[in-house]
Amino acid sequence: MRAHLARVDAVIVQAVIAGALSFSHLHDLAEAAGQGGWKAWAYPVSVDLLLVAAWRRMREQQRAGRPAGGPRLWFLVALAASLGANVATAGLLDLDHVPAWLRVVVAGWPAVAFFGGTLLAHGPRTSEEPAASVTPETEPAPPSTPVAVDPPRRDELPAPTPASAADEPPTDLVTAAPAPTSAPVPAIALPPALVDRVQALAAEHRAATGQPADADAVRARLGLPPAMTPSVAAHL
Repeated sequence: MRAHLARVDAVIVQAVIAGALSFSHLHDLAEAAGQGGWKAWAYPVSVDLLLVAAWRRMREQQRAGRPAGGPRLWFLVALAASLGANVATAGLLDLDHVPAWLRVVVAGWPAVAFFGGTLLAHGPRTSEEPAASVTPETEPAPPSTPVAVDPPRRDELPAPTPASAADEPPTDLVTAAPAPTSAPVPAIALPPALVDRVQALAAEHRAATGQPADADAVRARLGLPPAMTPSVAAHL
């Protein structure tokens, strides 16, 4: 327990020191860029708040399994501003003669920070979706054991009763209906070209299958009506 508290205390102290130094560097750079008075103190607060907000939002998106490209971009922007101030105040930049482009960057930072903070605050929030209710699956009923049923013995079967005369239909009233007879359909003469086509299809079918062609099949292949089947059969 003491070792854990010691590690936590060391991290907190390190964070306080790093934050204080970065805060001071941002203040010095803003003041050198022409932002004096309270404005110079507001710049490090803006940078650090954007850095913390972007980090927290990025972690929320990652835990929810969603892309965190937007929060990561603003985290890198705030980190570049903080790191740039630390490097610029390390003697690489003459704070008495700050270049014009740096003055423009420092002056335009509030609008950039406001835009980034607005996007982070009003972006789609990650809400925990309620877990779908799991409906218990109905267990299938165990298969029933078949019950053996003994077939009835012959002596237990009821004796067949003779059919009464009333149940039998009168023979004089039951007459077989004559089957309707249809007159044969006369074959329609086919033109010579169609006859040649019929015989060619029949020969092709016999060569492929070794069996004579069916008149209906040949008629169907030629696209003729069913009434032409006798005419096709006459030339096979």
